[in-house]
Amino acid sequence: MSKVFKKTSGNGTIALYLGKRDFVDNVDSVEIVEGVVKVDPSGLNNRKVYVYLACAFRYGSDDLDVIGLTFRRDIWLHRVQVYPPTGGSEAKSPMMESLLKKVGEQGHAFSFQMPPNLPCSVSLQPGLNDSGKACGVDFEIKAYIANAPDNPDEVIQKKDTCRLMIRKIQFAPANNKAGAKADLSKQFMMSDKPVHLEASLEKEVYYHGDPITVKVQINNETNKTVKKIKISVNQLTSVVLYSSDTYVKEVCAQEFGETVNAISTFEKSFQVTPLLANNKEKRGLAVDGRLKDQDTNLASTTLSQGEKEMQGIIISYKVKVTLTVSSGGLLGGLTGRDVVVELPVTLMSPKPAGEFCIL
Repeated sequence: MSKVFKKTSGNGTIALYLGKRDFVDNVDSVEIVEGVVKVDPSGLNNRKVYVYLACAFRYGSDDLDVIGLTFRRDIWLHRVQVYPPTGGSEAKSPMMESLLKKVGEQGHAFSFQMPPNLPCSVSLQPGLNDSGKACGVDFEIKAYIANAPDNPDEVIQKKDTCRLMIRKIQFAPANNKAGAKADLSKQFMMSDKPVHLEASLEKEVYYHGDPITVKVQINNETNKTVKKIKISVNQLTSVVLYSSDTYVKEVCAQEFGETVNAISTFEKSFQVTPLLANNKEKRGLAVDGRLKDQDTNLASTTLSQGEKEMQGIIISYKVKVTLTVSSGGLLGGLTGRDVVVELPVTLMSPKPAGEFCIL
């Protein structure tokens, strides 16, 4: 273990230690969250030490909380008592043993098993004039000193707490399947035959920053002309809390000047590359959760078993192929119509080399 993350309470009585802050969701199971709390009993004054792991949806900045409103909603929360110890010793992983060895005799271990239906860490990109923490889904581990684990009448001082943010992340599956395919035939006024559009993707999963290859085949049986081809990528962000709302934001769009004349065919592959760098000013765009201010990317597609409904933020992407068709001549611009197909695509990060899961 090359790095240890540590946060100490204001009074120095407790300190929280983690060996990692990214925990991998393998769809059917999630890495166990393990850590150690160092406790100095002399500063407890007969109180106890608890640790909780919370997954929460933040829908407002802390600085807006001026009338006692809560701008976070807990999606899932679990807490344990670490001092005084409450039960027998469990088998400890190599990471846990390493943390306990580093902390010494005052170290007390804890672990959490997150359910697989929790959302991954996602932030909604703030606007240029927004301040405070971004809206989105985050995960927090908090150690605190209290008389009871969850007494609403007990005021816990900030000096008696320490916390670390962690991330729940998913990586692209190892097996990449063939990409989606869609086709559509559309007839137009003054034409008894259609324009047939077929579009397909090379593969199902693309990594952030890689170009997406879209194969386009057109059979234009009409007397009209396909004036241009537009390929775009849309991000669909579903916010699932009290109800479900889906927001669509275009993250990439490119027009190609190829024309397809009447009674002719066309076939070509195009490439488009959705990048966060080209969408920095889009307020509400979903990006992968970040710790502090490190770089991130567009939010990854949410992989799910589909058995249990997720809450929080669910991300998906679609490639949209649009043909602009007109008959040309004086009324060409007035009689133009679009032929549109959409293809689902998965956008994720590859699993780092050597990455393994302790399950």
